[in-house]
Amino acid sequence: MQTGASLNRFAGLDHLRALAIILVFIYHYGIFGHPDGLSLIGRFGWTGVDLFFVLSGFLIGGQLFAKMARQENISYGEFYFKRFLRIVPAYLFVLALYLLFPGFKERSELPPTWKFLTFTQNFGLDIIHQGAFSHAWSLCIEEQFYLVLPLFIIGFVSMKASRKAVWLIPIVFVFGLAVRLASWYLLVQPSASFGLAYYRYIYYPTYTRLDGLLAGVALAALYHFRPNSWQKATRYGNPLLLTSLLLLIGLWWADHDDYQYKFSGAVFGFPLISVVYGLAVLGALSPSSLLYRYSSRAMRLIATLSYSIYLTHKQLIHLTHTLLEKYGISKDSYIAFWIAVIASFLGGWLLHLLIEKPFLRLRDRFLARRKTALLTSKT
Repeated sequence: MQTGASLNRFAGLDHLRALAIILVFIYHYGIFGHPDGLSLIGRFGWTGVDLFFVLSGFLIGGQLFAKMARQENISYGEFYFKRFLRIVPAYLFVLALYLLFPGFKERSELPPTWKFLTFTQNFGLDIIHQGAFSHAWSLCIEEQFYLVLPLFIIGFVSMKASRKAVWLIPIVFVFGLAVRLASWYLLVQPSASFGLAYYRYIYYPTYTRLDGLLAGVALAALYHFRPNSWQKATRYGNPLLLTSLLLLIGLWWADHDDYQYKFSGAVFGFPLISVVYGLAVLGALSPSSLLYRYSSRAMRLIATLSYSIYLTHKQLIHLTHTLLEKYGISKDSYIAFWIAVIASFLGGWLLHLLIEKPFLRLRDRFLARRKTALLTSKT
């Protein structure tokens, strides 16, 4: 355990990223059978994806805003190149496992392959009949968002209206509320299959799930363009973390009554959760907070492996249960749970080591050579 102001300012975010994948893992574990005690946490674990959205919005949006704040030219080709090598190689490797090994599927069937290749799987997703690799829906939303975000920035910069771009965030936020409201009354409530309609028209579509990403982008804009306001906002790190924790407990308690599937939860729940996790991010980035000051190697490792674990954990849970049942170990036991935890961690570690990390090194080497070439050409 390390302490002190010398830590990277993102050390606090490692704790939150690790928390996000833990929540998602426990939530998805419940799909395949689980010990009764996990239900207390598991049923609210779906919000881990929203925490990922807030973190991603802050980090990726911040890459663009940092250069804008320094009045540097943004290389959009470099931006997309970095996103491609960060996301696509591991994603395509896992997709190939699905296509080559039918037993790798954790449930039902895959959607059409072209939807995975175009990152559009989240639109019209039939979770009942095409539920395999369904957790890639959130990755689709992120990739669609970051495909469009630079285009908006280009538009505002070309019109010399970049100062007005901040108004785009509340506009899109209100748009999401309006779409969820219309979807609830026109598509979900009248449907004979409420659950399927809820996921298809409210939970999975990009235009209804932008709240977390917008919250993260708003925080990035505050950090880079309003540093004085940022310092004031992060002055009380631990109170921010405590407030977010208490609000999360309140939302967790409300979710016990299926709040997520009620009108108030379906329409207003997602922005509420995003605001709460936004407060947590603010707290984690405050130099006075516990999450900022204390760096755990275990949490840092889980955070590093979070993407690879996210891609593979459902499949490995399914395969682990299938194997253990042959030896009479119930999937509802804690023994099966902890074996599945270990299997998912090792699977994520292997994917990171063999696929994700080599491509990240390739990316860094290419960008370093490009930077050197540019500097040489100017001398």
